[in-house]
Amino acid sequence: MRVMMLSWEYPPRIVGGISPHVYDLSQQLVKQGIEVHVVTKHTPLAPDEEVEPSGVHVHRVHLDETPNDFLHEIQLLNDATEDRVRLLLEDWRRGGQPTVFHAHDWLSLDAARTLKYEYSLPMVATVHATEEGRNQGIHNEMQRYIHEQEYWLTYEAWRTIVCTEYMKGEVARSFNVPVDKIDVIYNGVVASKFEFEWTEEEHAAWRLKFAKPDEPIVMYVGRFVREKGIHVLLNAASAILARQPKTRFVIVGGGNRAQFERFVRWYGLQDRVVFTGFMANRNLHQMYRIADVAVFPSLYEPFGIVALEGMAAGAPVVASDAGGLREVVRHDETGTLHFAGDPASLAWSVLRVLDDPERAQRLAASAQARLKNDFNWANIATQTIDVYDRVWEEFLSSYWAADTLWPVSPGAEERAAIRAAKRTHVVRPRPAIAEVSVPGTLDHEENPVEGS
Repeated sequence: MRVMMLSWEYPPRIVGGISPHVYDLSQQLVKQGIEVHVVTKHTPLAPDEEVEPSGVHVHRVHLDETPNDFLHEIQLLNDATEDRVRLLLEDWRRGGQPTVFHAHDWLSLDAARTLKYEYSLPMVATVHATEEGRNQGIHNEMQRYIHEQEYWLTYEAWRTIVCTEYMKGEVARSFNVPVDKIDVIYNGVVASKFEFEWTEEEHAAWRLKFAKPDEPIVMYVGRFVREKGIHVLLNAASAILARQPKTRFVIVGGGNRAQFERFVRWYGLQDRVVFTGFMANRNLHQMYRIADVAVFPSLYEPFGIVALEGMAAGAPVVASDAGGLREVVRHDETGTLHFAGDPASLAWSVLRVLDDPERAQRLAASAQARLKNDFNWANIATQTIDVYDRVWEEFLSSYWAADTLWPVSPGAEERAAIRAAKRTHVVRPRPAIAEVSVPGTLDHEENPVEGS
């Protein structure tokens, strides 16, 4: 089985949670015998073509011109992706190896859809989040356009993968997807990243950078956007400090934090709140290891990889009950939940951890035990392969197989010759979005914390 992973981000380019997800999934798929080719956007920090030590093939494509705006960039990226994948497919076509396209979010839709119809090969899609969920509705033309693209992604996919039962319901409701077309496969975490050797002296020295020895650390990790709920945590701070006055709030993440810093000054919390800026890799893992509480107060969360990271590091986790978080964090079993958007409920949850550290450690140990099964990337890869195998089997018995360019049915080579003669490069029209202030190109986005 060969899988063409189409993703607009892949390490070292990390903008959100898609990049680490595609990376970790690809590594495990290769270990289980799948040939994986990731086609993604070029970054100056990595070669255009490489085979990683794991065996994953990575193809980084360049845009043909400088994009004018967000949508133009996505169009150019899909054009370049199509061209690169087409060259690969032509090299492989006569071999007939089972080949499936796997598109991650709407940003890869156009290339995946075009290649699907051109070669009559099946496509799988993973929906990581929805525009409607992120914004608690569709409020302008830009959001409507993205929402429609997400609809077409689920429509064109042979099967749609989501990360939680919550997302299964959201996708089914928002896009009228039959529930029996949706597969729930959890995200995962590489727990070994957090199991590094660390002396007590090194631990104490790192902790001292952010808090005094007698100050409990309440840590937030994530992007500086409303849906992640930083404002809920800051509004809960006074209630927490009323009972635990030495608490230090450490806010980890990249992005525009000016509004939160203004709030902290206005609220008189300057000596209790620390903004660390963007952190990744060992520094981020060390932050989890020194936290007395890792807080994830999201208003919308399809899954919550950062919660898994906190659990893997052994930090007691407090999370909102928004979306998929209540499936990741089981209340009073592997962590403590609070009502989303409710500062008083969040303060209660944090104080419950700080006031009873023995209970908190018991829950943290239970969380680490659960990681080994439910959020293990090897198991996740196995479940994903089951989806690929099902799709390929159904494809072979469908009318699609009679029209494919792959040599799995009579006349494939003749069909390929006819299509090659007819095919011309199609320039897609720019998406027309009326009365919308279009943001800058994707590379201009602030790079959020890993896994958020």
